[in-house]
Amino acid sequence: MTRADQIRQALAALQPQHLEVVDESHMHHRGQETHYKAVIVSQAFAGKRPIQRHQAVYAAMGDLMRQIHALGLHTYTPEEWAASAQVPDSPRCRGGGLHDLGRAH
Repeated sequence: MTRADQIRQALAALQPQHLEVVDESHMHHRGQETHYKAVIVSQAFAGKRPIQRHQAVYAAMGDLMRQIHALGLHTYTPEEWAASAQVPDSPRCRGGGLHDLGRAH
């Protein structure tokens, strides 16, 4: 099972109506299975601020969050998704870990 599959499996706890998990590792120097983008459409996000939505995702991910470097989150209610299903492009990774010193992406 790939890490993307593991992420999809973990995020199923949010009962998404739409779920995309994109491995964007190829865009970064770290190699495979480190950078992801998740688009999650769930009624579980109704009435929640963005930070609360992200906290719900982190809770669903659990220890799996420790195994990845970056996870771009795009969280929508079904109504928001129906009104505007546009997901922004991911920014270039800028590193940030101690092991990244002196390295550029």
